[in-house]
Amino acid sequence: MRSPDVHLREINNANRDAVRALRVRRDQKQFVASVSKSLKQAAEHPEANPWYRAVYIGDKPVGFVMLSWKPSAGPYKGRHFIWRLLVDKHHQGRGVGRETLTQIAALVRADGATEILTSYDPGDGEPWPFYQKFGFEPTGEIDDGEIVLQLVFPAQ
Repeated sequence: MRSPDVHLREINNANRDAVRALRVRRDQKQFVASVSKSLKQAAEHPEANPWYRAVYIGDKPVGFVMLSWKPSAGPYKGRHFIWRLLVDKHHQGRGVGRETLTQIAALVRADGATEILTSYDPGDGEPWPFYQKFGFEPTGEIDDGEIVLQLVFPAQ
């Protein structure tokens, strides 16, 4: 199911508070940090080369995505890593996450990448089924207790 008019926007003074107000369901909080915490982590770790956007439907913010965009050092040096993906609890189950991943994958692929990585904390209610449906597969790596996943792009 494709969610209409899902698009990414930069976060600025005009939309920052509305984006920071986005929340996941209570049972998902152990898996996804808040937007506020994500923005703080981005500011604290410039070496990770954070790239983040608000996810919108029309003029309403409904989600947040943050990548480590080809950092110059660290375990994901030169690679694209989805650091955070959050869809507000009121907008889940409508294809927003899937469409966001589709757009992110296209951006990363346009940047010359052959893959995109992410990770998740295993547990009851974990996001693995969501990523698996999209085509991600485990790499066999564990990073800080999280299972690392990879989506390899087909050759063009």
